[in-house]
Amino acid sequence: MKNMIVLATGAALLLLLAGCGAGEKSPGSYRQISMEEAVAMMEQEADYILLDVRTQAEYAQGHIPGAICVPNEAIGDQEIPELPDKDQLILVYCRSGNRSKQASEKLVKLGYTNIVEFGGINSWTGETVSGSGTQDPEQLPDS
Repeated sequence: MKNMIVLATGAALLLLLAGCGAGEKSPGSYRQISMEEAVAMMEQEADYILLDVRTQAEYAQGHIPGAICVPNEAIGDQEIPELPDKDQLILVYCRSGNRSKQASEKLVKLGYTNIVEFGGINSWTGETVSGSGTQDPEQLPDS
């Protein structure tokens, strides 16, 4: 009888733990998604910030259209003027996925609540643009 109670209690505990947070992110954390999921999210969502956390030089060489650059190294314990809404969806990427994870952790510590990290531009198969503008200079018409 005692074994059955222990077994039942253990099973109930496992079910409780398995159900907690299934499919949800825990408070004080960020979500990690695949590049494919990020592309789908960008197509479905309207109000998000696409955050490139590489250096300004890397960003100028080529970035995802619409992305803003706040280098990982610049994210510390101060407010970030480019990211005023701490509840806004922020999609974070870097070159390979290492700095974007670091930056996502730092953003969560700063109080941002809707951070989604999707790896690096190395895996991006879509369009990129160069410079700080929105068009690739090679695509501009000749003057």
